[in-house]
Amino acid sequence: MVELLGAADIRALADSLGVAPTKKLGQNFVTDPNTIRRIVQAAKLTGSETVVEIGPGLGSLTLGLLEQAKNVIAVEIDNKMAAAIEDTIAKRAPGKNFHLVSADALKVTELPMNPDALVANLPYNISVPVLLHFLEQFPTINSGLVLVQAEVAHRLAAAPGSKVYGVPSAKLAWYANANLAGNIGRNIFWPAPNVDSALVYFSKREVPLGSEELRLETFAVIDNAFSQRRKTLRQALAGWAGSAQLAEEIMTRAGIDSTKRGEALNILDFVAIAKAKQV
Repeated sequence: MVELLGAADIRALADSLGVAPTKKLGQNFVTDPNTIRRIVQAAKLTGSETVVEIGPGLGSLTLGLLEQAKNVIAVEIDNKMAAAIEDTIAKRAPGKNFHLVSADALKVTELPMNPDALVANLPYNISVPVLLHFLEQFPTINSGLVLVQAEVAHRLAAAPGSKVYGVPSAKLAWYANANLAGNIGRNIFWPAPNVDSALVYFSKREVPLGSEELRLETFAVIDNAFSQRRKTLRQALAGWAGSAQLAEEIMTRAGIDSTKRGEALNILDFVAIAKAKQV
């Protein structure tokens, strides 16, 4: 039996620890148990997974995950909260398999066990870098759900041609297919953020797009293609290729129109350009 945290529980816990959510760490705690269960349901867990959570804070989402997942690994950078969460889990989810990693999520390269899924209320200021870091470091992650700023959510889930399609969209597409999974109101957070939030669900590609070397080259193409959005690919990729002429030759080999712009290309197009440079 798992006992979730309510708004009063969360404030009491924070008071007892002498902590408050900080903008520096991008902390906004979810205080509504029904929303927690909705988030966990949207993650499509089967009950057999080892889930990694980034930034558990006081443990509200952690407890929700422990209701459903086989194992939960939480990565927390805040020492005070890390010290308290194990006690909270012991009291409210006795007998559940919980593992705490007290570390900076952006620097984590090892976990106590291989995660199958990632579910997290990600700090606004590092949401995209930390998500991509975990997908790079832990290839066993097959699916996941992240709660992020709505603007970021739309970028992550955007398709080519969209005004918000860009680097985050294309890089996440290397690993997985992503889609929006619902909006989350401001009033269920403490403190209430000044922006809207949304859920993004992703599922790993069944067949990887290529090697680590190809990923690095493809990401370099993506970074350059979107560094100057108004320029054609021939111009935007000139620095990466060595010259505009070389960029055009590479894209000709890849079968890509060099007069297009980055937002018109899907991840397979970016991969084709990266491969064509290696020919």
